[in-house]
Amino acid sequence: MSRAFEQMPGNGSSLSQLKALVSAGEGLHLEFKRKASFPEKIAREIIAFANTQGGILLIGVDDNKSLAGVRYPEEETLVVRQVLERHGRPPLLYKEEIIPLSEKRFIVKLSIPQSERRPHYFIGAKGERETYVRQSDMSIKASREMQEIVRRSKSDKGVRFLYGEPENLLMKYLVDNSSITLAQFRKLARLKKFTASRKLVLLVLARVLKITPTEKGDYYSRA
Repeated sequence: MSRAFEQMPGNGSSLSQLKALVSAGEGLHLEFKRKASFPEKIAREIIAFANTQGGILLIGVDDNKSLAGVRYPEEETLVVRQVLERHGRPPLLYKEEIIPLSEKRFIVKLSIPQSERRPHYFIGAKGERETYVRQSDMSIKASREMQEIVRRSKSDKGVRFLYGEPENLLMKYLVDNSSITLAQFRKLARLKKFTASRKLVLLVLARVLKITPTEKGDYYSRA
């Protein structure tokens, strides 16, 4: 069976570099976890980083930026490896580093690059597939449209699309409104869901629109 992760060699981050990193706070490329107490949530965070622009997950750091550390870093990394082995597909590439705070306290640093094999999925206990993307300081479950954009964004090939009446209505709408949802576009252009979805995906891939995933759904706006 293929492994759900591969280790990359560490760079030996210094404590001063770690403190500088933490001082910026959580964001698009950085996530803090006090411990690996909820490994499935950590797996989803790692998947989100791999599907988006990459990032760093620090275990042993509180939300208030304090460096609490963990006593047994090898146990923390083992928990992460095991949950990705069980639930992460396809296999993920990331780098592990253990940074000492003292003789008894450590920070675990997981560096996740943007994956060339994206999208990666979290496979549930009953075989259900979910995938996640990073938006601001949150990891959000990806819609079908977002998954397609993640998958097709790996290619350098140009995107062709027909600029017809639906697209014209859409761009006129976005002159007066900051964003639009898939449901709003369907209603505006009187399109079936599949057709409306495909048009929005192509416009995002062509960089005519940008997509903002949220917990309440995706919003599309002018790029």
